[in-house]
Amino acid sequence: MGESTADQGENMAERKPGTTRPKSLRKPAETDLGFSWGGVNSLLLGLGLAALVAGYLALSKGSTTLAPLLLVAGYCGLIPASLLVRARSRGTGE
Repeated sequence: MGESTADQGENMAERKPGTTRPKSLRKPAETDLGFSWGGVNSLLLGLGLAALVAGYLALSKGSTTLAPLLLVAGYCGLIPASLLVRARSRGTGE
């Protein structure tokens, strides 16, 4: 911390290109969170967006029953489902 930015720049220049950082300074490896985007997710997201567009169009025409149903289906059903649905894993037995 006591070094100035000029001193830090000199240290960076002195580092040889073939050297590696100690493990304590390396970035942690990214872990797989088990989320993969597939065709089913895209389909559900597309249906959710279509439901929202249709709902807002129905709302602009004065619908008081169809518009809320479409908007709730889009916001509370289809779009969250597109984020939560996972593809079935093959061969893992889980």
